[in-house]
Amino acid sequence: MTDRPVDGEPVEDDLRDDETAPAPDERSTWQRLREGRRDRLAAALIGVLTLLLGFAFAVQVRSTGTPEALAGAREEDLVSILDDVNAREERLREQIAEQRTALEQLTDSDSQGATALAEAQQRATALGILNGTIAAEGPGITLTVLDPDGTVPPSALLNAIQELRGAGAETMQVDDVRIGVSSAVTGSAGDLRIDGRSIQAPYTVVAIGSAQDLATAMGIPGGVSALVRREGGEVRIEQSDDVVVDALRVLDEPQYAEPDDGG
Repeated sequence: MTDRPVDGEPVEDDLRDDETAPAPDERSTWQRLREGRRDRLAAALIGVLTLLLGFAFAVQVRSTGTPEALAGAREEDLVSILDDVNAREERLREQIAEQRTALEQLTDSDSQGATALAEAQQRATALGILNGTIAAEGPGITLTVLDPDGTVPPSALLNAIQELRGAGAETMQVDDVRIGVSSAVTGSAGDLRIDGRSIQAPYTVVAIGSAQDLATAMGIPGGVSALVRREGGEVRIEQSDDVVVDALRVLDEPQYAEPDDGG
């Protein structure tokens, strides 16, 4: 006869099984511990996978420009990389061309500036010789007008200056007075003046130009030499390959004339 429950009490075998099983509260705590261990393990695995993924990504980034990466790249990627390299090369070539052009322009500007400056200096020198503000030397003649009796009039010396100009004299001086375009010979026989400065006989005229042409101009019949002799004087001409005109002329300040601004 088997034992039956009496008044809800368990049989003896049931009590032995129940003694090995945990209480309801103890089972719940054990399950929570086991689930916590699973969560920590999953978190650790996720962390390791994340580290591995980051490492792989870093390696991929570093190996992008290597030959191995290019060898394994797709055709479209290779075409894109080649286009980028060609574009960079083209930009560099353009920059080099621009720098070369700028250098050439700078060199040309310096050369043109130097040429213009040299031309300006030459013109200034030529003008200085013509207007008497710069000393000059070159071939020419030395004309000496003797006037022992003081009878040679100012017109004789003025004719000599004009004839020398007509024969191609580039610059000249009489004694220590430089002759300019506005020079005037005044006074009277025996008391000649050039630009208000007194000169004394014998009068020495130094002119730069073709020595032969200047000497010929002074000796033409009825010219300067004939006029001076007629007035009681005498003319002596000496040609030279190198004469010096070193008397300087002080330019007058214009009183009425002003530079034209082109307006």
